[in-house]
Amino acid sequence: FLRFFFNDLYLNTWIKDEWSHFYDSVYVKENWIDPLLRWQPKVQQLIEKLTDKLSNHTTTVKTSRVTQPKEFNLTVPKPRAIPPPSPAPLPVLPKRQPVPPSIYKPPKERKQLEEIKTKNIQKAKVTNTNQFRCATIKPEKREVWCKIHAKNSPIDNIPIKLNTAAILREGALYQRKLEEELKRIENLQQGAGDPSEFLEWQKQMRGKDLEEQLTEIECRRLQGKLSYEEAVLAHQNVIQENKKKADLLREEKAELMDLYAEKHLQEQKEMKELVEQVMEGHKNVKQVKAKIQEYKQQIGIYIARKMRVDARYPQIISSFFYIRHKFVDLTETGGHGLFGEMSIVELRERLALLKEAQKAAEEEKRDQIIHEKQAKEQLILDKLDQISQFRAELGRAAALK
Repeated sequence: FLRFFFNDLYLNTWIKDEWSHFYDSVYVKENWIDPLLRWQPKVQQLIEKLTDKLSNHTTTVKTSRVTQPKEFNLTVPKPRAIPPPSPAPLPVLPKRQPVPPSIYKPPKERKQLEEIKTKNIQKAKVTNTNQFRCATIKPEKREVWCKIHAKNSPIDNIPIKLNTAAILREGALYQRKLEEELKRIENLQQGAGDPSEFLEWQKQMRGKDLEEQLTEIECRRLQGKLSYEEAVLAHQNVIQENKKKADLLREEKAELMDLYAEKHLQEQKEMKELVEQVMEGHKNVKQVKAKIQEYKQQIGIYIARKMRVDARYPQIISSFFYIRHKFVDLTETGGHGLFGEMSIVELRERLALLKEAQKAAEEEKRDQIIHEKQAKEQLILDKLDQISQFRAELGRAAALK
């Protein structure tokens, strides 16, 4: 088969012609015939080998070289060093002393502390019995002993730190007490009597007020019942009115439906007429287009004329335009004809005067704050003097009692 297929004569003659019936001749020559002709020498060698095998010819086999073993290039070992001498024997340590047994026992100090604690508790019990000796004193000597003890007690001599709020609060308290005492004295001087009559009258008036409240509550209860009955009747009336309104609405709805049907028929007739008019209007489309064309031409002429006029407008304005330089005088006004018009110099002077006035007002405010602070400090000092006087008087009164 290979000899037949790779034959030059067959490839260039009838094989090429047969392939050209199905494919393009150029494509057959370039892609099939030429490559086969290039491969022909190799294929010929293959054919010869195959023929040799078939004819049992022996083929020469190349012998491969055998590897020759070589000795390893090992390093020569170095001579061993002399071993070091054996270490000296370790010294024998003496035996440790055993742990003392006192470690596992509680310390003596703890026992001593407990004994001291019990003694202190006993002493405290003994002293507590003498704490209420004042109760065992006779009633004749008790008052004298309490007065002496109160005089010798250093409680009143303890200084108390007071702030401004505490001073003012205590001063107001003493002032209120003083006013109440003065009022009580005035009432006694004016002949104030027994308030029992007033209390009885007050009791009667409270009873009358209570009766009036009870009657008012009863009236409200009855009014509530009446209003409830009226609400029930009103609800029934509303239901009846709603029924009547519903009947009227049904009748109106029926009438409206009839009107709607008539109107719908009329609209259908109008739509038919409109359709007929539109169909007739389609016939006159050419006339309408001509009219629109004329209208557009008129608009174009009008726009062209207007553009010519607008083009000449900047030239007219430029002929009247000129530049004028004006020098500013700070001492003159603007000349706008306003009531509050002033020059820049005057404006600056007024601003300076306003600043001076503001500064003077600030100084005055500062002085006022300082005076108020001094007055407040003086008031606190006066209150302290008043409180000390009241305390002294109260101390004297307590001593006299």
